[in-house]
Amino acid sequence: MTEIPYETIVDRLAGERVMLIGGAGFIGHNLALRLREAGVETMAVDNLMVNSLIDNVFVAGQDGARRQLYQNFLLDRFTLMRDAGVELRNADARNMADLARSFDEFQPTKAVHLSAIASAVEARKDPGLCFDLQLITLRNVVELCRLGHDRVDQVMFMSLSTVYGDFEGDSVDETVRPRPRGIYANAKYMGERLLRTYCQQHGLGITIVRPSALYGERCISRRVSQIFIENALMGKPLLLEGGGDGRLDFTYIDDLVDGQIRALAMHGGAGTSETFNITFGSARTIAELASVVKNVVPDAALEERPRARDKPIRGTLSTERAEEALGFKAKWTLDGGYRRYCEWYADQWERARRVAESN
Repeated sequence: MTEIPYETIVDRLAGERVMLIGGAGFIGHNLALRLREAGVETMAVDNLMVNSLIDNVFVAGQDGARRQLYQNFLLDRFTLMRDAGVELRNADARNMADLARSFDEFQPTKAVHLSAIASAVEARKDPGLCFDLQLITLRNVVELCRLGHDRVDQVMFMSLSTVYGDFEGDSVDETVRPRPRGIYANAKYMGERLLRTYCQQHGLGITIVRPSALYGERCISRRVSQIFIENALMGKPLLLEGGGDGRLDFTYIDDLVDGQIRALAMHGGAGTSETFNITFGSARTIAELASVVKNVVPDAALEERPRARDKPIRGTLSTERAEEALGFKAKWTLDGGYRRYCEWYADQWERARRVAESN
């Protein structure tokens, strides 16, 4: 692994202006905060449609404590970004005129595309919205870069690990040919191919990042890592499909953001195309995830379920390329990072429960 001090990485971003499309989401706001910490001018553009305050307030069947919890998370995102000096524009990136106004105002030098529907489950319910949020928005970004914003020398695209489809071995690297299943993964892969075409034909610099099984503060996307700790706190069972033997490369948000920062800072500029797995780099079982939850909430109940047939078989994503090219190395193990997140979540849950009961 090539050792590259983080301070050296940050220095390379001096003078850059980074626009985050879909920047108020889970990944986006965490990246925005780290960029501002490094002194980088940052704008988050978001239509505030997915996982929004309004949806959270009006969703049917959600108990008061959980509604309060999600409201707290969403408001905390905005407060933290405001206090850090992140610029926020409520604009719809599906609308070229909306996005163009933000580009003209901010004059970015780098753009990070994070716009997406919340999950594969939600994408299956509304494939048209999935397509719009992931591909129409990306089309607008690259066309703005081609038509006049040539200062943008890098577009980073947040793909995902499920573009690989079923893993044929225990591990995959970036040379493995993707075999995505379902609208969510296929739309991500189409986005990757669109970007590579703009790189080849128009010289646009691109970086594709493939994360896996993310967890971390202020996420409300209902990933399995959040569902498990939340169910434990609510007295609901943790469902182990197939006995919990499924394996995922669980990755703490802090590690992903570190990799993103490195990939933004060390990009080769116009005409450069890069693809990186940015994960912990070692898969763990769902049963092991549940074990961490039980360490924090000892009374958590486990319940086995048949394995879902439509879920891809996954495992470890090799991070050797990112280690060599970017000096990236994940720091947070499941036992350390996920336990830290679960303890934080338990404190936040108690805070929300008291407020909900007082109302």
